[in-house]
Amino acid sequence: MHESMFKKLDQLENRINEIQDLLLDAETVKDIEKYTLLNKEFSDLKPIVDKFNEYNQITKSIEDANEIINSGDKDLKILAEEELKESINKPEELEQELKLMLLPKDSADAGSAFLEIRSGAGGDEASIFAGDLFRMYTRLSEREGWSLEVIDIKPSEQGGLKEVVAKLNGKGVFKVLKFESGVHRVQRVPETESQGRVHTSTCTVAVLPEVEEVKDINIDKNDLRVDTFRASGAGGQHVNKTDSAVRLTHIPTGLVVECQDGRSQHKNKEKALSLLAAKLKQQEIDNQQESIASERKILVGTGDRSEKIRTYNFPQGRMTDHRIKLTQHNLDQIMDGDIKEICDALLAENQLAMLSQLESE
Repeated sequence: MHESMFKKLDQLENRINEIQDLLLDAETVKDIEKYTLLNKEFSDLKPIVDKFNEYNQITKSIEDANEIINSGDKDLKILAEEELKESINKPEELEQELKLMLLPKDSADAGSAFLEIRSGAGGDEASIFAGDLFRMYTRLSEREGWSLEVIDIKPSEQGGLKEVVAKLNGKGVFKVLKFESGVHRVQRVPETESQGRVHTSTCTVAVLPEVEEVKDINIDKNDLRVDTFRASGAGGQHVNKTDSAVRLTHIPTGLVVECQDGRSQHKNKEKALSLLAAKLKQQEIDNQQESIASERKILVGTGDRSEKIRTYNFPQGRMTDHRIKLTQHNLDQIMDGDIKEICDALLAENQLAMLSQLESE
């Protein structure tokens, strides 16, 4: 194990012992906020320290086995060799697990996320594909037990979607979907194509983590322009006859968000404000990342909306993710929301890239 990694784990072990003492202190117990934070830190650190203790026990048992083998005692030597055979590769496996556990955590991973899909190049076919993508993510959310809440939706004349904004509520939503941002390309023969030619169309997808507390992002009400208007989508007579839809414009940045899903203007404003906070937070993150050198960017891509990340080829029944060179020939299942395996592969590739980066420092 690398010396810096060993030092870091040693520090964590000391910290968890310190936390245990603090949790038993009467003054700490009185301070509910401090007690809760310490409990959370303890829960986060304990699996790492337990794994480190397992690593130390295994390496010690290997050392003991080697000593016995070199001692010359024939009977004990056979037993020690057998034990060594079972455990010789274990330290390397545990070290790899520890490296992954020590990687920086994205605090947004555990939470919900906003999903935006917009039709791009390709006219009506792009809008139809936007609708297909929205169905794909809807089916994924059903498979994962998440709830989906539409914030804004703009249908196209051909039955597709010009754009849709939705919130996916559930545990670990952002972690699963965080690498879906970018340009999704479709290759297929449109129903209106009489010559049978394959057309290429695109849609952009953006996934934004929910900001836990809107107050964490400083939004001055004087910086907001609030417009109300009549909802244009489906939703019954009440929705269409009242000015319940809300458009928020953040004047300093020019960001505009809309919500016209619910009957209540107050609820729509609340949802729009939550989405605006997520966009402003993402803008902060994007600005920070721009200052990072290109060689330090993760291998799976930047998540930039202009980056072509995936192609769905219907004539050949395949999907290709260009960032990790992954091709699958089960397009029907993928379009039905069976994309968890792809999301997991992107996450694993990201972890490998971060590990490589960590080891080179």
